[in-house]
Amino acid sequence: MAKSVQDILNLIEENHIQMIDFKMVDINGQFRHVTIPANHFSEDTVKDGIGFDASNYGYAVVEKSDMVFIPDLDTAMMDPFCDVPTLSMTGNAMIIDNPENRPLAQYPRNIVLAAEQYMKDSGIADTMLILPEFEFHLFDNVGWEVQANHIGMHLDVDQSYWNSDVEGRGVVVAKQKNYHIAKPFDPTYECRSEMCLLMEEAGIPIKYHHPEVGASGQFEIEPQLGQMSKMADASMMIKYIIRNTALKYGKTATLMPKPVYGEAGNGMHVHMLLMKDGQPVFSDDNGYSHLSETAHYFMGGLLKHIASLCAITNPSTNSFKRLVPGFEAPVTVGYATSNRSAVIRIPAYAKTPNLRRFELRNPDATCNPYFCYAALLMAGLDGVKNKIDPHANGWGPYDVNLYNLPEEEKAKLKGLPTSLDAALDALEADNDYLTAGGVFPKELIANFIKTKREECRQIAAIPHPVEFEKYYNL
Repeated sequence: MAKSVQDILNLIEENHIQMIDFKMVDINGQFRHVTIPANHFSEDTVKDGIGFDASNYGYAVVEKSDMVFIPDLDTAMMDPFCDVPTLSMTGNAMIIDNPENRPLAQYPRNIVLAAEQYMKDSGIADTMLILPEFEFHLFDNVGWEVQANHIGMHLDVDQSYWNSDVEGRGVVVAKQKNYHIAKPFDPTYECRSEMCLLMEEAGIPIKYHHPEVGASGQFEIEPQLGQMSKMADASMMIKYIIRNTALKYGKTATLMPKPVYGEAGNGMHVHMLLMKDGQPVFSDDNGYSHLSETAHYFMGGLLKHIASLCAITNPSTNSFKRLVPGFEAPVTVGYATSNRSAVIRIPAYAKTPNLRRFELRNPDATCNPYFCYAALLMAGLDGVKNKIDPHANGWGPYDVNLYNLPEEEKAKLKGLPTSLDAALDALEADNDYLTAGGVFPKELIANFIKTKREECRQIAAIPHPVEFEKYYNL
């Protein structure tokens, strides 16, 4: 990784770089970019930055909206999707001040760095390691239209069960039977392998890739554990690589939580653990599932704040079409070992002390990863500071299949929010744990809620095709 301007100049010369692409992040967690000719890159580029209008990125800032983007040279990498040799890097947004610039508090990358500093200042840990699992679909074609006289969408996957009478070679997958299926039923193997190789070249170690349950082109790529702030950068790059590689192979990729009715949706389960001075904070041979008291308090914080967290970890109306019973998606506020029906699952296979951890199963990749990971850390630290015991609060452990409980027992369980509106209500009422230490600015939370409520209002006002099926002839 490059660490100086001279390192970047050497890369430019050695690789015949012609352009340098600076990738910024908007409030929704989507890349925006500005590109300069490589021969214009200098010490001044890093010192003075690249000017941009923060209001166009969705940030409602009290200060003037003109900001500067300061590239992080450690993130420099060759962009494999540009025909013109291009060096890509991300960085931080700063407020223009004299004599020095200062971080824009609302900028996602600055928030995740602030959360890490808050953790260090707490003395609880100095490193948070996370592992997000990226589930996604690869479609052969997709389209949608929202007009006054035509509202609908269509998608297709050659290997899907609905093409059994037209595919012609018998190479189709039965509904919900795609998990780990091998060739010839896995036609996108080379595409996903190239994705993983490109991620490795970008400095993102990959654990594996494989077909997921959904027969209509659902897959998963899982990186290895990484430091939280670096994994936030990596998450953006993983999504970038998935989408662009898919296009190269004539496919279209989506990480949308529920693109296919009646099949498993796409989650982004987040594994997490804390370290301090190189030692695991979450490991205890005598604790439940070999987890320490601190780990249990951390889980308690997540479970206490889970409803408000959902507004950040599941920030789309489509997110809550995935969080329903029957598709291995969590619906119950609780924790357990090797149990996919609880929102927190402790993997039994993580046996060594440095790997003992748990995963939060409700997040999905429509989230802004910087906001998501920072919020998870802040909720967990709140649990540790306030000694929130998940067992004492009745959140488990649930070592039974919660989907199969009798209805009277299910009625006693606390569930996740069932809509984005409900999650936003929870975030509005419960956000002090996020604003602790000034990590999440109150203005950002208010603006985020306002933006997402407007999305909910717009979508609620549009007639749905199922409404015609249900109500047209009443």
